[in-house]
Amino acid sequence: MDTKLSAPLAPAADVPACSGCGAVATDRQYLRAGAGHTCEHCFLSARKLLANMDNDPYEPLVESLAEALDLRERETGLHSKRVAAHTLLLARHFYHQNSDLREIYWGSLLHDIGKIGVPDAVLLKPGKLTSEEWSVMRQHPRNGHSILQHLPYLSMAADIVLCHEERYDGSGYPAGLKANEIPLPARLFAVIDTLDAMTFDRPYRRALPFAAAKAEILRMAGTQFDPMAVASFLQEEEKLREMTALEFVKRNNA
Repeated sequence: MDTKLSAPLAPAADVPACSGCGAVATDRQYLRAGAGHTCEHCFLSARKLLANMDNDPYEPLVESLAEALDLRERETGLHSKRVAAHTLLLARHFYHQNSDLREIYWGSLLHDIGKIGVPDAVLLKPGKLTSEEWSVMRQHPRNGHSILQHLPYLSMAADIVLCHEERYDGSGYPAGLKANEIPLPARLFAVIDTLDAMTFDRPYRRALPFAAAKAEILRMAGTQFDPMAVASFLQEEEKLREMTALEFVKRNNA
């Protein structure tokens, strides 16, 4: 059951243990959930359960790999798990097989696995990339796809990795695919990834409120985003707004 959450507690030395996993850490996102508290890991795991996927023994390994990728890029919190769990909220409107939902989750988790091949000087550069550096960066979807493409049980996941930078109007990369040429899971992921990028702090800018991100996503429906994916985003607005409000309130209470 989805639990309504209120504003997060400010990090403090006496922050209580998570009622789900028992972890205590001031550098993780603790939230009030009824009479108890939950950490970001457990909050996102509860979101994932809404898709009714069964457990897979390899899932913790994939999640740990995604967490390691986030650490290298110095992402905010559990970026990859966050976008994967919330892409599932959209995907469950279109997919009902456990195998499909799991691949969508894993592909979303590993969307940036190809950045393993991007040098730190390019990946972590604080300023604008040169044309040569941008050319290197634009190879990461193909590099990621090459890592996953030989695993037959990850074919849909590999497609998400390959196509997550494509745009509905054909202006994305690496292949300039348009509309339904882009696999549906990648079109769903693109909306969630943009929402996360806009509503969580980044080194180059502060987080925006949900309303501003929503307005931009609606504005880009039919150009950057599939209108059908945007429609499913609107259907899940309450849960997505809750997720982003947690980070936004936390930042303003810091």
